[in-house]
Amino acid sequence: MRRWRLAAVAAGVVCGAIVAAQAPPAIEWRYYGGDAGSRKYSAAAQVTPENVSRLAVAWQWPSIDNAVVEANPTARPGAYQDTPLMAKGVLYTVTSLGQIAALDPATGRARWTFDPGSWKTGRPGNLGFVHRGLAYWTDGQRERLLLGTGDAYLIAVDAATGALDPAFGEAGKVDLMAGVARATRASTFTNSSAPIVSRNVVVVGASVHDGPTTKEWPRGDVTGYDVRTGKKLWTFRSIPEKGSVGYDTWSGDAAEYTGSTNVWTTMSADDELGLVYLPFGTPTNDFYGGHRPGANLFAESIVAVDVATGARRWHYQAVHHGLWDYDLPAAPTLVDITVNGRAIKALAQVSKQGFTYVLDRRTGEPVWPIEERAVPQSSAPGERTSPTQPFPTKPPAFERQGMTDDNLIDFTPELRARAIELLAPYERGPLFTPPSEKGTVVLPGWVGGANWGGAAFDPESGRLFVPSMTSPIVVQLVRPDGAKSNFQLLRGGQMNAPMIDGLPLTKPPYGRVTALDLHQGTQAWMVPVGEGPRRHPRLAGLNLPPLGMQTRGNPLVTKTLLFIAQGGGPLGPPPPGSAAAAAPPETRKLRAFDKQMGRELWAAEPPIPGAMASPMTYVHQGRQYVVVAAGGGTNAGLVAYALGS
Repeated sequence: MRRWRLAAVAAGVVCGAIVAAQAPPAIEWRYYGGDAGSRKYSAAAQVTPENVSRLAVAWQWPSIDNAVVEANPTARPGAYQDTPLMAKGVLYTVTSLGQIAALDPATGRARWTFDPGSWKTGRPGNLGFVHRGLAYWTDGQRERLLLGTGDAYLIAVDAATGALDPAFGEAGKVDLMAGVARATRASTFTNSSAPIVSRNVVVVGASVHDGPTTKEWPRGDVTGYDVRTGKKLWTFRSIPEKGSVGYDTWSGDAAEYTGSTNVWTTMSADDELGLVYLPFGTPTNDFYGGHRPGANLFAESIVAVDVATGARRWHYQAVHHGLWDYDLPAAPTLVDITVNGRAIKALAQVSKQGFTYVLDRRTGEPVWPIEERAVPQSSAPGERTSPTQPFPTKPPAFERQGMTDDNLIDFTPELRARAIELLAPYERGPLFTPPSEKGTVVLPGWVGGANWGGAAFDPESGRLFVPSMTSPIVVQLVRPDGAKSNFQLLRGGQMNAPMIDGLPLTKPPYGRVTALDLHQGTQAWMVPVGEGPRRHPRLAGLNLPPLGMQTRGNPLVTKTLLFIAQGGGPLGPPPPGSAAAAAPPETRKLRAFDKQMGRELWAAEPPIPGAMASPMTYVHQGRQYVVVAAGGGTNAGLVAYALGS
């Protein structure tokens, strides 16, 4: 009997070892974009096309912002837009108010929370109380979380204790506004996106207010700090100094007073090459450049800088003398591709205007030709439009470009005629048709095309998955009150594009995801995301296919699936009580797609409405979780999905 028991125990040990050996290894998510190259890819493969229908809510974590808002109604957060990090068995998140929490990845229970109190300074400019991510660093012994705060500090938090790390900066923080001229803390100068850490340097951008009243405005320089001490190592000037590369692209003394030109979004880095890639935005002001003649480097440019020194290695400008708020809105995605038999370390930069700029990330040279083509010229007083703009020849545009007749709604002759009639009072034309005093209908509009959610890259297939939406705007230039502004012209007057009883004037899809083959420079497929307005009374009896929702989508790609989180409108979850808030759950879903052909396999509305963030995934204790931040205001939190029975 005793021998049998020993044999049984031995067999149990062997079986246990086999089970342990077969259990999926832990898979983490240590960067906002999944890795330093912002691929938003995970090798997690437990959730597959065959079992994705069994995904169910595994846990929820209510944001600690909810309690703060109850006690402080004026501190109303915006959309919860963080993509959490997972490292060494802990999940980390930053809330809309800038509070940090460490959670158990299996249950969502908080291990610690920390409130830096940055929200008490006041509502940040542009987006209000919104944060889009943390950075994580470890040297194998110490672990830190780094956050750019709404009141313009860079703070370092001990990942084990949730307290400020006194070895960093001054008592755990450094002032991002130090040396920045004309800046007002939290109002005109703030931070809302994740820093990036490469080779023990933490690199930080800035969010500069998009509503300038004068042509003299804070500049959006990028800074690098020693991740251990917080010592500033370098500053890259977004608008060049006299005598440096790019200064001659600013006529007169415009480089001395013009501001913005900032990296408000996330960045990417190649640790092997020692380069960090900076996607810059538009200079002051977004829609009129009469006060800043020239091409305006490094505005709307990708700039590769040496992470150790901040020295420029190369740059590529995607928009010359920008007039459309076509900021480069997301981190460049670092991709290794093979083109015509040649292996290339490349980057793919998606844009608001619907282009993907594919460049050699070592040199900045285009992988396929990018042509300078003539574009329409401005009639606005004092404006000097660039005669040409860059047009990538490959891959094809992933979004409709230009408010031309070819892009107008044509479900019925009557709808098309009505669209032409409604557009008659405005200027319109191909991509890069400039703003005007009459009012120009611009497509894509200032929210894209692509935006801060960026793209996801599948290294196995070489495909880049790009969510986008068709969302035109009107840019009408008006003369401001001379007592309040020294701009000659600003955007004002009519701003929203006309619609036909709520129907967009353009052809669908109004929301889509496009798969681009980066080995070939071709489109593999494109599918609408969501049903869209196919049941609108004006479309009755037409039996239309899905038209896509005019809402932002944010991607995650795994070894087996493509996920898209889609919630709210172009700018975030709709306000409570609004007509948009009463819209069907169709507009607020987390979806899973087949990567090969784009077929939707699963969709669910998170129990917290409005999944506006990019989802992430990890494997912990043998189980794969897909987590997305959702909601805003008084109802926000994380929702984790895993396979149910």
